[in-house]
This record gives sequence, structure tokens and C-alpha cells, in this order.
Amino acid sequence: MVSIRPCQIGDLMSMQNANLTCLPENYQMKYYLYHFLTWPQTSFVAEDDKGNVVGYVLAKIDENEPKRGHITSLAVLRSQRKLGIATKLMKQAEVALLEVYDADSVSLHVRKSNRAAFSLYHEVLKFKIDEIEKEYYGDKEDAYSMVLYLKPEVEEEKEREKQLEKINKAAKESIEAAKRANEQPKPVSNVIHGKKKNVKKIE
Repeated sequence: MVSIRPCQIGDLMSMQNANLTCLPENYQMKYYLYHFLTWPQTSFVAEDDKGNVVGYVLAKIDENEPKRGHITSLAVLRSQRKLGIATKLMKQAEVALLEVYDADSVSLHVRKSNRAAFSLYHEVLKFKIDEIEKEYYGDKEDAYSMVLYLKPEVEEEKEREKQLEKINKAAKESIEAAKRANEQPKPVSNVIHGKKKNVKKIE
């Protein structure tokens, strides 16, 4: 039986070990400590019935957008996968971000090649692709930047903004195309100043 509980400072070493075992994106211990001290209510661990940490989620508030949460890292040991642990960890982090920080949304990055993680985020947790960030990872692989809105009214507002942005972009492209068409050189005419130019025929 696996239970989900808030992260404690004594869990940081086990979390780092799980990260090193499961993921190519790794962090020094001082980062885990900084994360825990700065956002202590938003990170959680999965613990088995023997008290072993078998998974974790590191979540925080975006330092540039105080209403936007972010999933820094999520990992579950291979022996404990396909048991719904990652989903439970993510759901707990989402609730904490909403209740503690009143977050409007939560974002994350996932490798384009990581189909299992993408399926979890997109199909199970209902995250949407916000954009593709080129060469996001250290090995130059692209990342899907994904977002989940925690408040329906915010999602509706963002969708309206996206639709308006598309309309404005299409209008701008149409204006630019019209300008380019008007700037095309006009064909040379045989009529000069209203009189027909005489063209000498060479025989």
C-alpha cells in the first residue's frame, strides 16, 4: 500500500536518489533544500508500507508569475509504476497550489520523446500544450511546455485571449500581404502621358 504525504526535510536524500534513478534531469542537494524551504507546502512524496520513498513531486510557484504554479520534477520508481502513484502525486500538488497560493494554473515541461509522460499529462491529467520550446534540455531536445488551468473562468479567459490573438495575427498577415502586392513593380506600358508610344517595327 502506497500513501501520499507532504515532503519533509528528511525525505530530500531519498527524493534525490529517486531522481537520479528515474530521470536525466538531476539537481544538487542544495536545490532540493532551497525548494523545500521556499515552497514547503507544495511538494509531496509517495511512501510504501515499509516507509520507503518510492516517488515524489516537486512543485512551486513561478517566481515571475505569482498566480502560476510549476511542476519542477516528478518521479516514481520503476517497480512502482502503473499503480496511479504519479497521478496521485500530481493531484495533491495541484490542490496545494490552489489552496495555499490561490494559483490560477500549473505548468510543466516534458521531453517530446517521452511518450509515457506526455500521455500521463495530456490524457490523464488534462494538461494542454502551450508551446514547443526548442532545445530546452541540456542535450538540445525540444520540450512541450504544458499548462493546466485550475480555475474554469481563467481557462475561458485564456481561450478568448488566444482566439483574439489568432484573429489579430490573421488580420496583420492579410494587411502585410496587401502591402506587398501594392509594392510589386507595375508592368511597363506602351502608353506614355496618355499617348500611345510608336514602336518601330524592324523588318
